[in-house]
Amino acid sequence: MRIGELSARTGVSARSIRYYEQQGLLAAVRTASGQRVFAESAVERVDLIRRLFDAGLSSRRMAELLPCVTNPDIRTGWLTDRLREERSRMVAEMARLAHAVSVLDDVVADMTVPDDGAAPAA
Repeated sequence: MRIGELSARTGVSARSIRYYEQQGLLAAVRTASGQRVFAESAVERVDLIRRLFDAGLSSRRMAELLPCVTNPDIRTGWLTDRLREERSRMVAEMARLAHAVSVLDDVVADMTVPDDGAAPAA
């Protein structure tokens, strides 16, 4: 299938599909005129790539993990360890963001002017 059909079937833009190919996440063959042609399995692959992006993985990490994710024959504890590392990284980032929100809440509270019912001066 051509890139437009893959885009329509997955809901992913052609630009993103080209990016996936550039990053080594998705493979296509080229016609004599240079057009990309994707296998039927590309639909599932694009869906998986989107899920991994949605889970917060970078394209670099994805390129490292995808062979193990898609081929159960080479799946080892290494894959689980890498996914757990990614999860730990995200949990740490969430804690950092929660702290930042708390600090900002304190700043907002310190800056809040009591409402005395009067209209602001022009």
